[in-house]
Amino acid sequence: MPSVVGLLEQHELAARRRVDGLREEADRIQAELAAAEQEWQEWAIARRRVDVVLAPDGGNTADTTTPDLRDTDAQSAPRDAAKPKSQVPVWREGLAWSVLSVDYQRLLTVLADRSRLGQGPLTCQEMAAAFGMEVVPARVETLRSKAKRLVARGWLAEQQPGRFTLAAGVAEPGGES
Repeated sequence: MPSVVGLLEQHELAARRRVDGLREEADRIQAELAAAEQEWQEWAIARRRVDVVLAPDGGNTADTTTPDLRDTDAQSAPRDAAKPKSQVPVWREGLAWSVLSVDYQRLLTVLADRSRLGQGPLTCQEMAAAFGMEVVPARVETLRSKAKRLVARGWLAEQQPGRFTLAAGVAEPGGES
């Protein structure tokens, strides 16, 4: 009759082998994911460069904006839109949405649509799904960071933790309230 300690050691060894195998598989998948993301970014950069060259202004890069790499079908932003990574201005009466980068405008647009339809606030997971993004922690946290920044600057309201709506007075893309 085998000992209890011997049986436990056998189960522990089997579990450790399984963990080691899964770690190897995860490492392989992570490496494959990194290579696929690199290729995707290169294609997105190539498309943006072609867009710049074929632009009606003859490829003048002084006023172009850089679209979000996750949104390869993004339309070009208005010429007066802020560049990505720029500061979000504090909202005030009559301030147009075009002062925000395209990503921030997308957040406002989806919340404005919900407001027009009489629907309640959105969570960041729901926003990610609405944008067609994969609902994974990295994407959700990026949206949460942007939404919190818009709350701090008066563009959005967070009446319940993690649930965002347009702030009072922020109504339409043109800045009308």
